[in-house]
Amino acid sequence: MSIDTSTDPSSRSTPAEGTPRSERPRSGGGLFRAFWRWHLFASVLVVPVLVLLSVTGLIYLFRFQLEPMLHPDLMRLQPAAATAVEQPASAQLAAVVGEFPGATVVSMTEPGAADEPSRFSIVTADGAARDVFVDPHGPKVLGSLDPDTTLSGYALRLHGELMSGRLGDAVIELGACWAIVMALTGYYLFVRGRRARRLALRRAREKRVGLARARLRWTHAGVGAFVGAGLLLLLVSGLPWTGFWGEKVQQLASERGTSLWSTDPGAVSDPTSTLDESLPHSHATDVPWALQESEVPRSQPVDAGQDGERSVASIDTAVEVADREGLRHPFTVALPESEDGVFSVIGYAFDAPSDERTVHVDRFGGQAISTYGYDDYPALAKVVSQGIGLHEGRSLGLWSFWGAALMCVAILFACVSGPLLWWSRRPRGAGRIGAPRGRMPLRRSPLLLLGVVALGVVLPLFGASLLLVLALDQLVLRRVPALAQWFDVA
Repeated sequence: MSIDTSTDPSSRSTPAEGTPRSERPRSGGGLFRAFWRWHLFASVLVVPVLVLLSVTGLIYLFRFQLEPMLHPDLMRLQPAAATAVEQPASAQLAAVVGEFPGATVVSMTEPGAADEPSRFSIVTADGAARDVFVDPHGPKVLGSLDPDTTLSGYALRLHGELMSGRLGDAVIELGACWAIVMALTGYYLFVRGRRARRLALRRAREKRVGLARARLRWTHAGVGAFVGAGLLLLLVSGLPWTGFWGEKVQQLASERGTSLWSTDPGAVSDPTSTLDESLPHSHATDVPWALQESEVPRSQPVDAGQDGERSVASIDTAVEVADREGLRHPFTVALPESEDGVFSVIGYAFDAPSDERTVHVDRFGGQAISTYGYDDYPALAKVVSQGIGLHEGRSLGLWSFWGAALMCVAILFACVSGPLLWWSRRPRGAGRIGAPRGRMPLRRSPLLLLGVVALGVVLPLFGASLLLVLALDQLVLRRVPALAQWFDVA
């Protein structure tokens, strides 16, 4: 990838050897080849990341179907007897505490259907996170799983950070940035190259030579046109999660009195289980409201009665209060993390981010201290919340679910068909990669220059990597003849 800063038309490069004439646009060819070159090399950087994100995204989309198949003894209940009665949450909690002495129970999620168990997220005495599944009719503890080692747990950690912390997160973010370049250059090629594609397909049909390649090229372009818009939506909606861009933008937003996230004081984050990330992104005590100034709600201890006892609300009280407040079932109840903590009951909002709502219940008096929901979010957080719903394929019911699944499959097709097209057109035995030879005429295209600079400023990791790529091009590739030949430097 290189940039042409020359104003001399004679400096424009010629098409790569072996490029069919049908693929050479009659006008703007230099610019076309430059975009083609950037599209190719951006794809080299991006395709491995997109394949990983698409596969793990598909696994995560179908987690509610896959996980019960893999763990039917834990996640599916046998039909209960007609006389069976579902036990209250406090009895189920007692069963978990009895099975895991010394553990800290973080939250409970109600069953979503008659054949589903309750799920308790706990931290064991030795500090390990577990999801405990309870048959509410016993109540009976069915068993437990490490949420990070389930299929969807692995998929989620790979999808977010390659299971390698900040470094993996940066790689994913960098791949997302270059995927935007790949999508934008792909649209340019789709529009400017449509005539060449039609001619190539017609001639291949007439001569019966290269028909498979012409059809693959046509299909790649068509699928890419569909994928591009969806890919841009997925990438942009996923950026708030990133460790660099998301963190910096959240910092800037907080300084200006707003927030990317529904920073609800008192609730738990993410909410401890990897099996369901549909609940509000909120925090316990480290990040209060969007202004990062409001105090976290706390329970107010009451004086003991004549018998020396004081009333303490139970998890059953929290569920009853939330039900009275009109939250959608199944609830997730975050238990108090300290003596003066609160029960935070989070209503179900998987299929409608606008229904996100949390009620905080005093652990002593049993009354609702405060409620926090979608209507209370900063405007920016509302946009991000809806974007997350679309990203996870849940905002518009089955339409968004199957749309997200189709997008993952289409991205995988584009990631396979693109390299196949390059492989079929590469110059065999020529000692070069067969990249289109073209240089971006930024000096003669102020709008293009402005667009590249703006993208580099808005996406700092992309900007830094772009400067590195250009430095390598100017200082290494152009000064080493073997590398210049191999990379088809213009």
